[in-house]
Amino acid sequence: MKLYTYYFSSAAYRVRIALNLKGLPYEPEFIHLRNNGGEHKSAAYRAVNPLGLVPALIDDGHTHIQSAAICEYLEEKYPAHPLLPRGPHERAYVRAIMQTVASEIHPVNNLRVLSHFKSLGHSQEEADAWYRHWIAEGLGGIEKILGGAGHAGQCCFGGAPTLADAFLIPQVANAKRFNCPLGDFPLITRINDHCSALEAFAKAAPMAQPDAG
Repeated sequence: MKLYTYYFSSAAYRVRIALNLKGLPYEPEFIHLRNNGGEHKSAAYRAVNPLGLVPALIDDGHTHIQSAAICEYLEEKYPAHPLLPRGPHERAYVRAIMQTVASEIHPVNNLRVLSHFKSLGHSQEEADAWYRHWIAEGLGGIEKILGGAGHAGQCCFGGAPTLADAFLIPQVANAKRFNCPLGDFPLITRINDHCSALEAFAKAAPMAQPDAG
């Protein structure tokens, strides 16, 4: 199993967490998003992922892209150490948190969007304000989901990590990296502190990656 990854990519971070939680060994292939104008833009990598995004996972000769699709694939192909609850309502809850991160927060704050935003004449200060606005909107919604559903414990769903945590913790790491205030999100902060200390999460963290630096 090979994972095309970049240490600061929160999407790749999600998949690294899922692989670690499932105890699945993988070979990392590092794709630097800034070196040489962005290695993800090369023809060689576009042959792997036509979108030119990380992560991409190769398993059994098949290439899978998009972090949510990859994580769902891993859950179906390798059911040991399940990362989705058993009940349909509970699975929908976990997936709602996943999709809030993957579809609502991350797309408007990722590297290519922020770079384009600044290319339109916006300053770094304006880009930072844009970033913090969408973090507050998205994490504020997740905080309400966590508080209203009655499922949250040490993790987003009870005491064991699920894909909800695999998606949430990288987004919190991004928020901290951009100095976003997190004081209004006590449930998220508590869950982040617990999960970040777990081995599967700590081994997947950006600065623990061989390509960090």
